[in-house]
Amino acid sequence: MSQILIIDDDDQLRKSFHKLLVQEGYTICSAASGETGIAMVRQHCPDVVILDMRLPGMNGFETFKAIHDMDPKLPVIIMTAYGNTGTAIEATKMGAFDYILKPFEIPDMLVVIDQAVEAGRFMRSPIEMDGMPDSAVKDAIIGRSTSMQEIYKAIGRVASTDATVLIRGESGTGKELVARAVYQHSLRANQPFLVINCVAIPDSLLESELFGYEKGAFTGANHRRAGKLEQAHGGTVFLDEIGDMPFSLQSKMLRLLQERSIERLGGREPIPVDVRIIAATNRDLESAIEAGRFREDLYYRLKVVTIRLPALKERSGDIALLSEYFLSRFSREVGVDCPGMTPEAQELLNSYAWPGNVRELANTIQKAVIFNRGAPVSRDDIALAIREKIPDKDIDDETYEQMLRRSLHRALTACSDANIFDVIMDQAAGIMISEALNLSGGNRSRAAKLLGLSRPTLHAKIEKYGLKFETSVKEDH
Repeated sequence: MSQILIIDDDDQLRKSFHKLLVQEGYTICSAASGETGIAMVRQHCPDVVILDMRLPGMNGFETFKAIHDMDPKLPVIIMTAYGNTGTAIEATKMGAFDYILKPFEIPDMLVVIDQAVEAGRFMRSPIEMDGMPDSAVKDAIIGRSTSMQEIYKAIGRVASTDATVLIRGESGTGKELVARAVYQHSLRANQPFLVINCVAIPDSLLESELFGYEKGAFTGANHRRAGKLEQAHGGTVFLDEIGDMPFSLQSKMLRLLQERSIERLGGREPIPVDVRIIAATNRDLESAIEAGRFREDLYYRLKVVTIRLPALKERSGDIALLSEYFLSRFSREVGVDCPGMTPEAQELLNSYAWPGNVRELANTIQKAVIFNRGAPVSRDDIALAIREKIPDKDIDDETYEQMLRRSLHRALTACSDANIFDVIMDQAAGIMISEALNLSGGNRSRAAKLLGLSRPTLHAKIEKYGLKFETSVKEDH
């Protein structure tokens, strides 16, 4: 459960925060001054700090500098009035996670808090490479195959440089883990690490999210705002699914890589930005270039170093090792002794095609552990987790791909929309999220784990698809 420290001299605001965030599943501590807040950072080691700029005695900017000097990886969200945005922007350039203007909308604040918790976890949680199955580390890159040994070597060689890295591979192969491993072994490991999912953020908002905007740049832009690239100054930005970045933004990204500067939306002056870019995609960028959807010059700027992750079926010899690791990890999380696995269960795991790669394998074993509650995992447990029912014949009688092909065939013949691809993709994404929410009883943290998404990404997609769902249980953190 994540702990949030509130530093604000407004008693009523602290009480309101406490009530709101406890309902969201966080634990809360608070301070009425900067001096007390600094002492509480030392005492409680919170996961996120929410800091007001106007404080008695030591002001918010001085408090932030002291906290940042103590723990540069601790995300600090600054609250500020309209008149203090210049100070807030300076703080973000020094490493503050983000800033929120008072008065603020509660949903906006909750999204930023979710993002800060996730960013803090990414920066603090170590990535173990070539980890052992009984490793106590939650996030590990597991594999002894020849292809995985090459991945470890590539991470080691590129981490200590400032080179731009392009990570390629199918969905679920572990691209984010590799990006975090590069960051954590880099010379920027004590600086910010921000993740931007180019698919999760609507196209209309992605530019302002990345580059920020000037006051008056568009309707509703009532103040100047720094973007994520400025907020990560001195650190690393991971651009996930960059193959889906709108073509209109690719020229601005190219300028960043070429000139190490950006322009805010509505701005005219270049702003120097010192960030390392790590990008990832599951797209065929070469085909996208031929189709005019991706800039060839950006492609060559991104692929200074390319790390290709193999599909799980290409390293099937690692399945047993991965299975043992996930079984041990999820047993600890559920609070049971590792139950072991029958040879028949392992045989099924080895023979299945794993179209969802390592992520699907992890989700399958997690479901088996949750519903098995301590008994040895059997073949039927694995079959149930994969297909949600015990099959009469072999699990491969009809694969996921075959089921999807039948469903998509019906959809394509029934739909007459001109933009049929976008319609079907949106419908499929909405259905997947709804089903995950149903399976988790409305618990968004659990739904995010089922889908292999971060909580902020799930929140963004729920908003994007206009999904409504009542939460029946408290969120996990």
